[in-house]
Amino acid sequence: MENQFRQYPLEEDILGALDALGYTQPTEIQAAVIPSILNGRDIIAKSKTGSGKTAAFAIPICNFADWEQNTAQALVLEPTRELAFQVKDELYAIGRFKRLKVPVLYGGFPMEKQILTLKQKTHIVVGTPGRVLDHCKRGTLDLSKVRYVVIDEADLMLDMGFIEDVKNILMHLEGKPVFMLFSATMGERLEALAAQFMHEPLEVKIENDTETADTIEQVGYFVDEDEKKLPLFLDILTMENPDNAMVFCGTREMVEVLYYRLRKEGIACGMLHGMIDQKVRTRTIEDFRAQGFRILIATDVAARGVDFQNITHVFNYDLPTNKEVYVHRIGRTGRAGETGRAVSLIREDEQKMLNSIESFTGVGLAILKPPAAEDVENARSAFLKRQRQKRPRKKKKQDVFGGQIMNLTIGGGKKSKLRSGDVVGAISSIDGVDGKTDIGAIDIRESITYVEILNGKGALVLEELPKRTMKGKYRKGSQTRERIGTIIKVRHSN
Repeated sequence: MENQFRQYPLEEDILGALDALGYTQPTEIQAAVIPSILNGRDIIAKSKTGSGKTAAFAIPICNFADWEQNTAQALVLEPTRELAFQVKDELYAIGRFKRLKVPVLYGGFPMEKQILTLKQKTHIVVGTPGRVLDHCKRGTLDLSKVRYVVIDEADLMLDMGFIEDVKNILMHLEGKPVFMLFSATMGERLEALAAQFMHEPLEVKIENDTETADTIEQVGYFVDEDEKKLPLFLDILTMENPDNAMVFCGTREMVEVLYYRLRKEGIACGMLHGMIDQKVRTRTIEDFRAQGFRILIATDVAARGVDFQNITHVFNYDLPTNKEVYVHRIGRTGRAGETGRAVSLIREDEQKMLNSIESFTGVGLAILKPPAAEDVENARSAFLKRQRQKRPRKKKKQDVFGGQIMNLTIGGGKKSKLRSGDVVGAISSIDGVDGKTDIGAIDIRESITYVEILNGKGALVLEELPKRTMKGKYRKGSQTRERIGTIIKVRHSN
């Protein structure tokens, strides 16, 4: 069957990436907004996570981007670092064959390293408002050529107090970019933002995030004493025996208590909260997506935006204090026509919050009795067997390009006065290699340089590169294989 994205005026490089990613039929949100974005129309869209909204704006943005231009042509603002990385990966994958560079800017990472990245060729910038604004004020991020702006999860931006930063960032834009605003809800402040910066936007509403899916079975257990909560949860978890589950806690301390308790039982799990180092958080998200473990314990940092597939269970260890948060939490399961189960532990003094949740969702939670000790003991063997069972790891999105793209690491960088032209010149001199189509992103660091070789030409470049010089020196290569893709390390010859 022909890829239905071919109905849109998209470049072959974009269509090729969509084929590789398995994107053959537009989702409802994609079909609703892609043609309008391609025609330069401002968009206000209400669509929940998992609906394909990231690709809805990523596809036209990547199609629009001009590789020859060195400064940012599109800006995507995200409320959290996790979302920024997720969106960056999607843009990078869709723009892979166009060799688009997509730097991600966020706090908690050295400003100097981000400045070095921005000094190189940049096509699409993704970032959190605070760090993006810092770069704007420093003059290290040039937004003068930006023609597409995405404000994603705008209501969460508002909740986190970022709207003023967003406004200040938008003041640095020139001309009349195409604006896209994606939000679960629209209040007065977001409407005012849209009125200030958008021109006759097309409003698209795909799904109402304030309603829970019919495919989610919601149940609850009352617990009258805090000290009984943990053993009750462990019994429930054993009985439910989830395939893939998310457990939400109200505090990071409780996240850690549950994490270490499950680990003590020999159960593979992961944890996420705001005080965990960003690299560790990113690795945890990647491992959970790759089926490295079945249970992710988190604060509400993971309740919005970050997309996980095939979640069978959501557990509210702590009932949220906000009815909307409850909906976002349990919305992690029961997606794409699949069924899901949401299990909540409820203290006696949380009856008012329970009533509010049931009124808001229009669904009454079925209150169950705690499982009998004998039933838990009988279920324990099957639970431990499943939770400890190793599963084949799923490929990352970027792995689908593995056979066509090779990453080279070249010994030498800024200290060796290497420039992109030196790298391109040496590789382009190899017979059978086209510098315009076969060389991807180039990232020059202080003493090392990374370059992508496209279209299956990696082996050829690896063989021939030692016969060429860069800055008057021959460089021979050695190949090593790592978990993701193939990395070639090329060092100076003696």
